[in-house]
Amino acid sequence: MVINRETKSKVKIGYVGLGRRGISMLKNCFSEMPDVEITWICDLKPEKIERTLKMLQEKGRPTPKTTADYHEIMNDPDVDAVVIMTGWDSHVACSLTSMRAGKYTAVEVGTAYELSECYALVDTYEQTGAPLMMLENCCYGRREMMALRMVKEGLFGEIVHCDGGYLHYLNEMDLFVSKDGGCDSEHYRVYDYQNRNCEQYPTHELGPISKVLGINRGNRMMTLSSFSSKSRGLQRYIKEHVASDHPLHNATFRQGDIITTVITCAGGETVHLTLDTTVPRPYYSRSFTVRGTKGCCMEAGGNNCTFYLEGMKEGVFNNEAEFYAEHDHPLHAEYSKIEMLGGHGGMDWLVVRAFIESVKAGTDTPIDAYDTAAWMAIGPLSEMSIAKGGAPVDVPDFTRGKWFRREPAVKGKYCLDEICEDPNTPIVPTC
Repeated sequence: MVINRETKSKVKIGYVGLGRRGISMLKNCFSEMPDVEITWICDLKPEKIERTLKMLQEKGRPTPKTTADYHEIMNDPDVDAVVIMTGWDSHVACSLTSMRAGKYTAVEVGTAYELSECYALVDTYEQTGAPLMMLENCCYGRREMMALRMVKEGLFGEIVHCDGGYLHYLNEMDLFVSKDGGCDSEHYRVYDYQNRNCEQYPTHELGPISKVLGINRGNRMMTLSSFSSKSRGLQRYIKEHVASDHPLHNATFRQGDIITTVITCAGGETVHLTLDTTVPRPYYSRSFTVRGTKGCCMEAGGNNCTFYLEGMKEGVFNNEAEFYAEHDHPLHAEYSKIEMLGGHGGMDWLVVRAFIESVKAGTDTPIDAYDTAAWMAIGPLSEMSIAKGGAPVDVPDFTRGKWFRREPAVKGKYCLDEICEDPNTPIVPTC
């Protein structure tokens, strides 16, 4: 089906996946937006559907249709957009079905398992015209967006290198949680860690970095080399904290504790990514760093970030707040004046609004199918490189040669390719 794009005052969505992330985004973002109608919810577990129906009822929301088969949602002609919040292993299948049904499609972050999945996403987008957007909330982080503005304004000079990652000790959180006095896990990530060894979660900073470097719009990733440490953290944790009769007690894990990835770009820049989730560390970090010939921003020490411009004295540290008055991105300058909504410092709300406003306007999304495919490809590409001892592998050009001759980006409040002033689009809609 080829999508029929038209402007809308309200968006009817089907929502697939009601796990921890899914229910959080539905509760704190989508259900708080008066221009969003939640017409379907879908999950394989009846108890999750019941919990969600109760939450929506408490919010005064109309009762949506329910299903355990997402195909029912895709087949409903009244659904404008589909939001996919399932586990990683079903992201691509659900997205392809949604796009083929002519739906705007939003998919939660994650990587592909095979490069063929990434090609399939791009092929389907080009065949149907149905926009696909990865809901990478960190692209709308205040720090990342201020850095983006400063890069676009030339304050950092010519960019030569970026750094980022996901540095978050997950053994006691997503991987194993306290349950009934012991440790248990229902998280699909555990099973991926058993069977894969790769950069499994790159997009939280690769997304913002890609926008800083103009990836797919004047620049592209060329090669990737990934390296893995040994895998010891999960085995030790299970031995010491998980009961001997637990199904995973004797499990082995392929996933290395620290994954290091280096990407080269057509513009001559390098990108360094780190995945660090299974051995203890003192603080969560995304290590967001942009280095240019005239200045930089450097995250270090948890929520500490230093912005430095040529001519400043050495020794400054954690001065990010001082830069907001003059260099804050217009989106966050506006958002900082209203009550914080959504989670993760407002990033969740803003990425959802970016998607919904695209659906309402009938335009492409600020994170498009080419971005989504390129970022999802990091998983299988890093797996290939690690298996070859860190040998470089080529990063496909999913734009098929259009990366330096793309159509103009869609301008607006949520644009990530240009810095746009857009006072006419409210962050918090009233109808």
